[in-house]
Amino acid sequence: MIKKNLLTLTAALSLTPGAFALDGASVFGRSPDLAAFAQSRELPAVIPVPAAPEQAAPGFCIFNGQSGAAADQAAFAAAVAGSDLVCVGESHDQANDHLAQLAALKALYAARGQKVGVGFEMLNMTLQPVLEDYAAGRLTEAEFLLKADWQKEWGFDFNLYKPIFDFIREKKLKAIALNLPKKVVSKIARVGLAGLSPEEAKYLPANLQVTANERYIAYIHQSFDGQMADMFKFENYLAAMSAWNEAMGARLADFINANPGYAALAVAGTGHMIYNAGIPASFSARAAGARVTSYFTQGAAACPEVFPAADKDLGDYVWYVRHTGEPEN
Repeated sequence: MIKKNLLTLTAALSLTPGAFALDGASVFGRSPDLAAFAQSRELPAVIPVPAAPEQAAPGFCIFNGQSGAAADQAAFAAAVAGSDLVCVGESHDQANDHLAQLAALKALYAARGQKVGVGFEMLNMTLQPVLEDYAAGRLTEAEFLLKADWQKEWGFDFNLYKPIFDFIREKKLKAIALNLPKKVVSKIARVGLAGLSPEEAKYLPANLQVTANERYIAYIHQSFDGQMADMFKFENYLAAMSAWNEAMGARLADFINANPGYAALAVAGTGHMIYNAGIPASFSARAAGARVTSYFTQGAAACPEVFPAADKDLGDYVWYVRHTGEPEN
């Protein structure tokens, strides 16, 4: 069975590093297969993407998420180069997902030079000055991890993300802290958007929309049913997830709108990008005419010989990579 990453909110306490508890964090669990989400956009196809010589291979192959067709490295480079925002989802603890993100970042740099920004779910927007100082080389890695309180703020091993940060620092690229403060997301899950104080609400983007995407709502419902149903009202849970996504998409849109000629990479969990809901939808609503391409990283034991029908429309492209602990069948 092909597995998908599923974003959940937890209550009372964090179940794993980086989990969004009521005091803040997010867990990407596993869910059953989801039905295909029909879209009609035509996109070039692409397969496989070799890593740079100094890096381990990030994955096996990439398929067009709509047509199921496959192509080569040149098509991958063209798809990335033609995008103003590239979203490469991740399972937070999977090294090959982060190598896939790095491969996309290198392709963006090849196309745009220094006119590239990288947005990180891992850091909330109040940490933007700290992130900028680190990206610019004004902080050491140790200073950055301390000032950003990485272990508490995120919790997953920084070494998984280090090659991306190192490339940003080496090439003098921009970096954007995307996330809402944890306390804001967790409070929305408890009491809804209307329950926020003015001080908390100031972090929300203008024109925040609770998603109406039926496939995405069904996806979110899978993490809600069961344990979450005893802790939250679904309408508040969905509002929390929507606020989280809307804020990250708005941050990226603000960056692109303020920096003509730039492109950006979104480094975030696949649950924020699946079905082109979440970040892609939020960004597109706020950056008129900007081009978005999404890559859904899917754990696999090998490159599929034929694109699996169950994976249709998970993203514009589905990128198959080996995940630690992925079963052989």
